[in-house]
Amino acid sequence: MVMQEQSTRLAQPLQWTRAGRLAVIVTVLVLALGTVVAVIASTGKETLAPGCIQVTFASTLGAAVVHPCGARAREVCAKPADNPGLAEHGKLRDACRRAGLPYASG
Repeated sequence: MVMQEQSTRLAQPLQWTRAGRLAVIVTVLVLALGTVVAVIASTGKETLAPGCIQVTFASTLGAAVVHPCGARAREVCAKPADNPGLAEHGKLRDACRRAGLPYASG
């Protein structure tokens, strides 16, 4: 019968093989290394190139990020009324000031 001596088998502790222990150790090390890399990558400070702005604003699907550079950044800062979502909470004005670009208040 299939169930014969199952209680005896279940009463004994599992026997780990060397390959099984090695597989568990490698898996734990890979997960730990991945966690460390993810934490380091997410805490790094992002620097912007000169003449670039970066604005995070509310969008229909959550947050959106705009990252114009050069002439496009100057145009966005000069005409904030064209981008009311960006200019709404003053984040565009702050980003333009940090980049040294003139901000039109109208």
